[in-house]
Amino acid sequence: MAFRVSRGILKNIRCSTTMRPLNTCHRSLSAAIMSSSTLSLEDAEQLFGLVSTKQLLRSSAIQHAMAVESMVDLGMWAMKSKVFESGMMKDVMMSTMRQTVYAHFCGGEDAAAAGRSILALNDTGLRSMLAYGVEDAHDNEGCDKNLQGFLHNVDLSKSLPPSSVSFVILKITAICPMALLERLSDLLRWQKKDPSFVLPWKQDSLPIFAESSPLYHTQNRPEPLTPGEESDLELANQRLLELCQKCEEANMPLLVDAEHTTVQPAIDYFTYSSAIKYNKDNNPIVFGTIQTYLKDAKERLLLTTEAAQKMGVPMGFKLVRGAYMSTESKLAQSFGFASPIHNTIQDTHNSFNDCSSFLLQKVANGPGSLVLATHNIESGKLAVAKAHELGVEKVNQKVEFAQLYGMSDALSYGLSNAGFQVSKYMPFGPLEMVMPYLIRRAEENRGVLAASGFDRQMTRKELGRRLKALCSKF
Repeated sequence: MAFRVSRGILKNIRCSTTMRPLNTCHRSLSAAIMSSSTLSLEDAEQLFGLVSTKQLLRSSAIQHAMAVESMVDLGMWAMKSKVFESGMMKDVMMSTMRQTVYAHFCGGEDAAAAGRSILALNDTGLRSMLAYGVEDAHDNEGCDKNLQGFLHNVDLSKSLPPSSVSFVILKITAICPMALLERLSDLLRWQKKDPSFVLPWKQDSLPIFAESSPLYHTQNRPEPLTPGEESDLELANQRLLELCQKCEEANMPLLVDAEHTTVQPAIDYFTYSSAIKYNKDNNPIVFGTIQTYLKDAKERLLLTTEAAQKMGVPMGFKLVRGAYMSTESKLAQSFGFASPIHNTIQDTHNSFNDCSSFLLQKVANGPGSLVLATHNIESGKLAVAKAHELGVEKVNQKVEFAQLYGMSDALSYGLSNAGFQVSKYMPFGPLEMVMPYLIRRAEENRGVLAASGFDRQMTRKELGRRLKALCSKF
């Protein structure tokens, strides 16, 4: 379901909240910290000083609930169960979800609500990555509707205070039918296996595969695209170019999310061919995503950046660990291959930190920009130390740290206090639309939320301090 941003909505957003320049409060806090190469996360008052008590109470309740794995299991069962598909049971579950998990992890059900959430974050010194919550599309009609939603995201971002929105997020799976993405990925993989395999529709792009990249998804030589598929591909190209053009005119970066490896080659192809057209003069408009839990991540990153440098294309990358671990391992096993995911969590941490260090050096000494999307405190500390080693002034406007809306707030505010740009990835849209996102957050982050008590500890500490301060007045 697409939405339209009317002038009335934009006016209401502007008038509903008192606005002030980004990071006005945090810059004064960061001045004393900037000379240090460490990330300070010990002072709860400094971290959460601009967050309302109401917000802290809700965050604390959600954090503690999601740290109980049996409760997460129950919630996931409810979200997937046919018992809650209709009637009063569905109404009860949806109401509960809307007031708890949805309110914590999503920015709202429409553009006006998302705008208010963005302004509230902006008042605490954080920016927003605006993510319209549609995911997979299966026909051209759905893709066209989804495109309108992404285009209106750009309008919404333009209506808000400068720099309060750092990126508009795009899922290629929402503007190109999934079946076509799978076909394109098969054809691209086969061309990697057999360079003589001709793809007449292929535009200029950057390296998509490395020698270590998994190709087991495509067991047999695929048939060429049919005339109907070629027509659908042209429509998908037109949608992406229309969105890129609008982002270029608004000077609003477009960040393409990564997906599972079944369709990721096609997503990289679309991303890189668009980057070649729109990334100019050290101003990346189109950003791609590298999932560092994949064993071939560093090798692909090296090949892609080298090719982009030779072509004079400034690249923008978002580094993440990844969100499809169980899916990838099961798929590889079904083909009789080893998982493409690193064998240990420490190997994944090492991969993320290695790629982070490499790209920080790249942007410090040349063109390009970088988003470090991590909830890992150690990765944050290492990146901050590397930035200081390279010279903060060289990377400060080229590097964005990012965390999911509703997660790792202590790290977000700590990085902001240290003088860095920090964004929250903020999905929005009707609850039914963002349900796949919420299920994925529960499935992929349940262990993280249960094992890491840092945010819970710091939130409790700040709430305790405020309670003592209130009691001392009586």
